[in-house]
Amino acid sequence: MWDTLEEIAQAMVAEGKGILAADESSGTIKKRFDSINAESTETSRRDYREMLFRTRSAMTDHISGVILFDETLRQNAADGTPLVELISSAGAVPGIKVDTGAKPLAGASGEMVTEGLDGLRDRFAEYHDLGARFAKWRAVINIGSGIPSRYCLNANAHALARYAALAQEAGIVPIVEPEVIMDGDHDIDRCFEVTEAALNALYDALSEQRILLEGTVLKPNMVVSGTLNPVQAGVEEVAEKTVRCLRRCVPSAVPGIAFLSGGQSDEDATAHLSAMNAMFDLPWSLTFSYGRALQASPLKAWGGNSANVASAQSAFAHRARMNGLAASGAWTRDLEQAA
Repeated sequence: MWDTLEEIAQAMVAEGKGILAADESSGTIKKRFDSINAESTETSRRDYREMLFRTRSAMTDHISGVILFDETLRQNAADGTPLVELISSAGAVPGIKVDTGAKPLAGASGEMVTEGLDGLRDRFAEYHDLGARFAKWRAVINIGSGIPSRYCLNANAHALARYAALAQEAGIVPIVEPEVIMDGDHDIDRCFEVTEAALNALYDALSEQRILLEGTVLKPNMVVSGTLNPVQAGVEEVAEKTVRCLRRCVPSAVPGIAFLSGGQSDEDATAHLSAMNAMFDLPWSLTFSYGRALQASPLKAWGGNSANVASAQSAFAHRARMNGLAASGAWTRDLEQAA
């Protein structure tokens, strides 16, 4: 269906569509299930994700790709159909999370570096055989007193670039995700400063590793106020400063930018994305790669009960449609209230 890295990347950032992040680790999905008093087992995790992937209106009209966890990429639906086939048959690109998580960075208190490069070439070969056509690697950049350091930014950028090179070698599009965490009392301008530094370090490293930018997708944070700051920037300020930061740092060769929600509420993540697309004419597609901002509503509606599948799918379809509209700059709060 997709023959080249460039074609895969373009499909991932198709107009009016975005990426579903369903790559929660076993520990993370357990916490999500705990919140609805549902037991996390291999079967219950499969059933929950199968429910999402079988929401046809969402998957065909508004979802361009799905990031999977290793377990999910290998699972079959209840009727024996591989889950990866459910995704691709809807016209979405199957993807895989390949990092093994952020660990404390040696000699740098409060800072993290993402691991997972060992054996990655062989894992990519297997993942390609299993049907994955893109991958994701997340770096974690904390804001605090005296951090992030240049050491931290460069260590994470180098790891992202090495991962990207191995992905492209295997015929897999790398999503590069340098996430500046929104936790803290910093203001939006401090977030701008750190995001700019992280993106500049990333694209320097990608250049050194000879990455084909046309075969990549960037997954950044939005430029927002820290969660503990008493002054929260409004929608238009977030949109303007996020776009200004991206224009300074991201080459026009990159086909698209798929934002993470990063702990924002469902509606805030949607509103910010829609404002950017409505307010600016940009060289790249701006879309979404949301986990919680797509899944919180259907997870709550499902509640671990098979009797609630229809209402959970309706909730997922709604959130996918709202974000699809945001990816075209056409979302309004009236649409949320009407629903």
